[in-house]
Amino acid sequence: MKDKAFILVTGATGAVGPCIVTALCDAGCRVRTLSIDSPPASFEAMNVEAMIGDVTDVSAVHDAMQNVDSVIHLAALLHIENPPPALKEKYEKINVGGTSTVIAAAVQAGVRRAVLFSTIAVYGQSGGQILTEDSRPCPDTFYARTKLDAERIVLNAKDNNGERIGTVLRMGAIYGSRIKGNYQRLLQSLAKGRFIPIGDGSNRRTLVYDKDVANAVLLAIRHPAAAGKIFNVSDGKFHTVNDLISIMCRVLNRKPPGLKLPVGPVRFAAGLVEDMARLAGIQPPIMRATIDKYTEDVAVDSQRIQCELGFVPQYDLSA
Repeated sequence: MKDKAFILVTGATGAVGPCIVTALCDAGCRVRTLSIDSPPASFEAMNVEAMIGDVTDVSAVHDAMQNVDSVIHLAALLHIENPPPALKEKYEKINVGGTSTVIAAAVQAGVRRAVLFSTIAVYGQSGGQILTEDSRPCPDTFYARTKLDAERIVLNAKDNNGERIGTVLRMGAIYGSRIKGNYQRLLQSLAKGRFIPIGDGSNRRTLVYDKDVANAVLLAIRHPAAAGKIFNVSDGKFHTVNDLISIMCRVLNRKPPGLKLPVGPVRFAAGLVEDMARLAGIQPPIMRATIDKYTEDVAVDSQRIQCELGFVPQYDLSA
């Protein structure tokens, strides 16, 4: 690494960013961040150089890239269920255009490594198969399609010697103290005793804890074998929805729900509610996509990062 050079983290004020920044500082790195939001107080305590700016702003990115050894690109417009068509342009502007701006500045500044925070959502539906980095991506959302486009930009980036500088980390579903989303809502519903599972619960999930994510990022910026490659990142296991519910209920000291609802009728009913709500011009309380997301099977293998970079997950759901 360049002597005393910065590690630049874009989007560092998001759900995962502070964990990654903390891990970098703990590892002795000099850290600079670029985010559209004000940094948490912890950044100042760790002597992080926090800059306010948008990754689509060429000038802001250029300034942030000075004296940078490696860049970790987290900034992105994240997934939401059934985004309106009008959001397509915003996804492309931030996830594709922002990545292009960051990588162009990184190449110009002579950055040694550029790591893209991507997602296993780029694979699309698994069809019950275990997916690997060699599986053909088939993204089916604005978010996933634009992240795949961003991956191509990063993987094509080269330094002045023609050597590839980009690494793509396709993250499983991340959980941790700052992470909000479907798993947090599931936990809250179980805590209130208001949740009835849909389907037999055998569908799988691929997960990773936020602190393991930070360790994977450290390897990606340091390991010479990481350049020009894609790595799936997970805890190395597949967890069924039944497993998740059982573990959450154990933590909550509650019995798992005794009933299960059939998928077909529930999805049909959700569709009726969704259609009626849209006709009435209101936000539907439940959608077909919600049921599809809950019942989908997501099994993504992460052996490559363990074998090639020596990544060893330190956390799983039972820890």
